[in-house]
Amino acid sequence: MRDVFIIGSKGIPAKYGGFETFVEQLTRHRKSGDILYHVACMADKPGEFQYQDSHCFRIKAPQIGPAKAVWYDLAAFSYCLSYIRKHHVKRPVVYVLACRIGPFAAFFKRRLKKAGGRLIVNPDGHEWMRAKWNGAIRKYWKFSEKLMVKHADLLICDSKNMQAYIRKTYKKYAPETVFIAYGADVSESGLLDTDETLLAWYEKWGLKPQEYYLIVGRFVPENNYETMIREFMKTGTKKKLAIISNVEDSPFYRNLCEATGLKKDSRIVFCRTVYEEQLLKKIRENACAYLHGHEVGGTNPSLLEALSSTNVNLLLDVGFNREVGEDAALYWTKEPGSLSGLLEKAAALDGKAKDALGEKAKNRILAAYSHKRIAEAYEKAFLE
Repeated sequence: MRDVFIIGSKGIPAKYGGFETFVEQLTRHRKSGDILYHVACMADKPGEFQYQDSHCFRIKAPQIGPAKAVWYDLAAFSYCLSYIRKHHVKRPVVYVLACRIGPFAAFFKRRLKKAGGRLIVNPDGHEWMRAKWNGAIRKYWKFSEKLMVKHADLLICDSKNMQAYIRKTYKKYAPETVFIAYGADVSESGLLDTDETLLAWYEKWGLKPQEYYLIVGRFVPENNYETMIREFMKTGTKKKLAIISNVEDSPFYRNLCEATGLKKDSRIVFCRTVYEEQLLKKIRENACAYLHGHEVGGTNPSLLEALSSTNVNLLLDVGFNREVGEDAALYWTKEPGSLSGLLEKAAALDGKAKDALGEKAKNRILAAYSHKRIAEAYEKAFLE
């Protein structure tokens, strides 16, 4: 039996976030009987529970700002080492999602190595480029990334672009890397347009099927909400822009409202969050188009879910998104007029053209991003 400890996500059952969705699907699609997953979960109080045949352990993290995530990863790694010693686990794997604890990597690596274990790291995207961090924090993330790459036994990159970056930037460490993307499911939601839950959600937000553009993702600056909202406001469309995100009364939200005047445009609707998988999938299916502005991540799960459910997908033209969407999507840049023009172009597409794009998108997911394929690739990496 190979014990695989996964730390760095907020845990499962998943609500929002790329890593959380990844861990949810990885444990759900486990095939090998030779793997036992142990998953760290951020919580208000400690404890353990079983979920999807995985051992989940809760880690309480203090409210200390950006350092909370670092503290959480350190506490989770310490728990893993304690568990490994207590249960005499042989040849464990600790899989760390993101490069937050680089300065401590050598310390943990030595202790893990004594137990015959391997340290595997997912470098995520360019965390040090995220607009939400100040200069000092960005320097920390970059330094931390370097040390995580240096001490990892294996780096699993969810994007070929990210893999190329790691190999080139840290060539002196000769990092061992493998590309394994995230996965998605192309099955239909199973909900009818007359479903009561769906109708109640539409009524709550004043939306109708095929009468809204859709954005789903974390409400952070590097996902280019300002560009997407400004460009949408330029159009004369009567359709609405539905934004499903963890919007809260934050400085970013207040600044965005002030900069764009979005509150004066009744077409823009912030729909808070939707955690029910099938409902969210149905909302995607009924969108006239999906807008994706993620810029600094790797293969983004929300993009895969959009391609598997929405016919017309309008993606920011960066390498990470091109790699995933290929010719199954339409692309825009941050140049003024680019997205607004594409929105008008998408609105002019007839049903046949939209269906053709949707078929390409689903085939793209089936060919490269199915959950089964991804889970099998991970199991191979963990068992080697």
